Amino acid sequence: MTLADESAIDKKLLAKLRERFSRMMSALFKEDGAQLRIEILNEPEITDFIDTHTEILSSPLQESGMSELMKTRLTESNYIFSGIKTFHELNEAFPSLLDEKGKRKPFEQFLNDVQKIDKTYNGNYLRAEYNFAQASAGMAEKWEQFTEDGDDYLLQYRTANDSKVRPEHAELHGITLPAEDNFWDEYFPPNGWNCRCTVVQVLKSRYEQTPHNEAMERGQQVLQTDKQKMFRFNPGKAGSSFPAHNPYTISRCTTCDLAKLNLASGVTDNELCAACQLVRQCYEGKTRKSEQRRIEENRKQYDRLSKDKRYKDVEFDPKTGALKATHIGHNEGKDEGFRLEKKLVDSLYACGHSVILCDEQKKGKDGNVLASLDMVLDGVLMDIKSITKDKAHYGSAIRSKNNQLARYNDRTDVHKDADTICLYFDDPTTFTPKKIKDGYAYMKSKTSKAVYVNRIICFINSAKGLETRTFDF
Repeated sequence: MTLADESAIDKKLLAKLRERFSRMMSALFKEDGAQLRIEILNEPEITDFIDTHTEILSSPLQESGMSELMKTRLTESNYIFSGIKTFHELNEAFPSLLDEKGKRKPFEQFLNDVQKIDKTYNGNYLRAEYNFAQASAGMAEKWEQFTEDGDDYLLQYRTANDSKVRPEHAELHGITLPAEDNFWDEYFPPNGWNCRCTVVQVLKSRYEQTPHNEAMERGQQVLQTDKQKMFRFNPGKAGSSFPAHNPYTISRCTTCDLAKLNLASGVTDNELCAACQLVRQCYEGKTRKSEQRRIEENRKQYDRLSKDKRYKDVEFDPKTGALKATHIGHNEGKDEGFRLEKKLVDSLYACGHSVILCDEQKKGKDGNVLASLDMVLDGVLMDIKSITKDKAHYGSAIRSKNNQLARYNDRTDVHKDADTICLYFDDPTTFTPKKIKDGYAYMKSKTSKAVYVNRIICFINSAKGLETRTFDF
């Protein structure tokens, strides 16, 4: 696991964060009274800052193959963490509004005086927090993979095994237990800031299981201080990038029924709960507005397509915003591939997606049918492949779809390259993240064409319904 210095964080995002810190301080400068208003968290300059901080912490999720549900939960966790941290920054900066005589400072002097706060929170602290969010995302993805696999494996704790490993973490190296053992509820990595530990699957037939009591005793002995105890959580099981008790919260946040996240010391209990609730209300409001915009955009598209004679079977669900339509030039048939394509489209529509099947009979100037792709899903053009046979990996299918992208992107009327493919697993037992990653590596090693596939979206027909896993390369 590679740890970040500031240069590893997107420079444009860092520049935007610093610009928004100045705007946030401008909003704070307008505050009157002897006490900071909790409601300031609703001000646009503050929410913009929280959004940017969240974007930085969530950037590692874009390269993850975890489920969309897990990405959503970790993003929400990052927003709450960012909001609470921001409230700390505001509380720390508020006293700097006045000079030693109790008079209000000129804005330039105030902004200069709070630069130390910016450097501490959004420099030193942010690097460690980014590393932690990155590690949590990686371990949450691993946890999802572990829970999908069978009973042939145990989980084994491993350190980076070098001179930088903390002695207390070295004591956990080699602990081997089943995934269902509650040891992993408390000691699943990351177990501290800049922790590089991981957990791997090992075969039961090759490794001896560590006695549960021994494992718990080793964990309790080496991670027993208050600062260490706060990291006793499993990001995959908790659906959270950060533990409920972290430097910006207090220990009893772990038992809070509402949020399991409040603010740390420095403000009263009433302020803690009020700020916590307000940050969550801000996130819920953003989510609702985003959903309302999506539904409205799909409704407008439905109005256009329902009047367009080139499309048929146009449907729209005003409650979910789901939209589906089929171009009259889209290929249809009765074989297994067409049947599964229709099943996928119906499932996507039932889940609230917008899915438009494309024209596959368009001809070029020479009269020949042009290379085409299958569908536009939520605004993204892609080609579909249904996986019907279980294989060691799906390199051949990915290679075939990459070739299709290459042919499509070579069209003279295509001005923006398509880079996404969709794999549908009607039989959920045929899907594992490893088969996708191994398949992509196989495709890269075998293709004679340029690699266009940057994203693979997998839909799995599981007992829970249609599940989504996205892989960015």
